[in-house]
Amino acid sequence: MTASRRRATLATVAASAGVSVATVSKVLNGRSDVSPATRSLVQAVLREHDYVAPAPRREVAGLATVELQFDAHLNAYSTEIVQGAVAAGAEAGVGIVVSIGNGVERTTAWARELVAAGRRALIAVTSQMNAGQPAALARARLPLVLIDPLNLPRTRVTSIGSTNFAGGLAATHHLLSLGHRRIAYVGGPATAGCNQARLHGYRAAMESEGAPVLPGYVRSGHFRYHDGVEGGAAVLDLPRPPTAIFAGSDEMAVGIMEAARARGLRIPEDLSIVGFDDTQIAQVTSPPLTTVRQPLREMGGVALRTALRLAAGEKVDSHHVELATELVVRGSTAPAPPG
Repeated sequence: MTASRRRATLATVAASAGVSVATVSKVLNGRSDVSPATRSLVQAVLREHDYVAPAPRREVAGLATVELQFDAHLNAYSTEIVQGAVAAGAEAGVGIVVSIGNGVERTTAWARELVAAGRRALIAVTSQMNAGQPAALARARLPLVLIDPLNLPRTRVTSIGSTNFAGGLAATHHLLSLGHRRIAYVGGPATAGCNQARLHGYRAAMESEGAPVLPGYVRSGHFRYHDGVEGGAAVLDLPRPPTAIFAGSDEMAVGIMEAARARGLRIPEDLSIVGFDDTQIAQVTSPPLTTVRQPLREMGGVALRTALRLAAGEKVDSHHVELATELVVRGSTAPAPPG
């Protein structure tokens, strides 16, 4: 993409199409007083120049909206993020629009649609971003904030997360303090930054205590229940199964509980389990789940306030913010069984 095309204006499009600026404006605004042939010509030139109309100005309080976009179906984790963003939006007089899917296959059209819908900014949660998406949003002058991104594009973007390494360290040290040495990690996508940090925390704690990470003790999935069932089954069926498992999410931890029960194992007498997130799921499992509290509502609120600052043309102090995690001990962990 050349610099001139990135800076395309109404005048540029009008000159290329051989029509007036007023005609281009009529096409953009859906006016009916333009012939079909001229409309088709102008639309083709708009696509050729990758033109994105400037975001509409929102002067009236309550009209501004921010898109909160998830990459998959909503779950307990998503709900916490939404509640935090909605609460912060209510304080700022901004509406939150929740959507699913990140428009990977139609980057430019996706950015245009967000702008046309009057979005002030986009917050993408646990999304896989391709290189073209931040660029398209930047051309549209639509700020982007990522929460727990599965990957970070090469271009600098603003992101919100938690102290995942410290959380992984705390979870594993808790299990080690109970006498466990055969501890497995069943986590999310191997390439996800948040998962890598949790895994590194786990490995650091194991190494500090001289506890080996046995072959097959590290599994990856997608932070979902069925991945917990599958990953839990895989490590529990090893010749030397673990006496404790650190799960990369609460949802995965519940799946591991099911895999354990299917094998006749009692929790926590035979197997201790630690989750990550501290969603409502953690409090209603049987037994209640020991987990690492990730401040999800606060993350949603910080992301919303950061997005609004960027939309207002303000600078942010840091392009990556990490909020503190905290270990919450409940009933799913106990001293290691003998033997």
